[in-house]
Amino acid sequence: MSTAPIKIPKSESQHSRLVKCTIEACHLAKEAAGAAAEGIATGSVQLLSSLRQREKELDNLDREIDAGVTANITQVSDTEARELLACMKFMIGLERIGDLLLSFASSAQAANSGLDPEDTRDLTHMATILEKMLTDVGEAFSSRDVRKAINVLRADGEMDRLRNLIFMRHIENPENVHRTAGLQVIVMTQSLGRAGDHAKNLAEEVCRFGSGHTVRPVMMTYDTPIEQLVMDWLRHRDERG
Repeated sequence: MSTAPIKIPKSESQHSRLVKCTIEACHLAKEAAGAAAEGIATGSVQLLSSLRQREKELDNLDREIDAGVTANITQVSDTEARELLACMKFMIGLERIGDLLLSFASSAQAANSGLDPEDTRDLTHMATILEKMLTDVGEAFSSRDVRKAINVLRADGEMDRLRNLIFMRHIENPENVHRTAGLQVIVMTQSLGRAGDHAKNLAEEVCRFGSGHTVRPVMMTYDTPIEQLVMDWLRHRDERG
């Protein structure tokens, strides 16, 4: 009979668990945006209704991360403390995105079949962009990938363009077309636009906690190729480092 000691794996640290919870929240928010896109494109009540459950799950993760960070922030290294603060900031933004997508779903259900094809197309496009932004921001957070974060920052411009296009169509209404679901469309557009703003803020947070610097000055140059943006930002970080 062997007398070799049995190796018992160490339990997962609270810090690691909270980081994993944050990544899970990113995935949930991404799934919610995907359900919103498909739900509005197909008119699926089931998909739109599923956003309520995802919003509840994000709320639960928000409470768990808030309590966990509060209890552990003074018991970890400085680097881990910064990551825990980033987790809390991420969760605040993701929870708000969940709320905004639930508002989007409620307005979509209220509009029922009253959406114009143009609105359906543009809202689907906005929700699809948001899904990609949340995919990239989750990967940027989990792997500290600055390139993914910059993708998110650049995508926000297309969200703004679509939002302005829809607003012009409904508020200025240059063609003087009667639209039965105008109010719901405005609310849905605002919800997606604000969700995109939160996703952009999360991407900026990745850059801040990963390097201590911001990429705002870099992103002001929209004509610069994204590869050059990354190289310029990394060079600027190293020079200041």
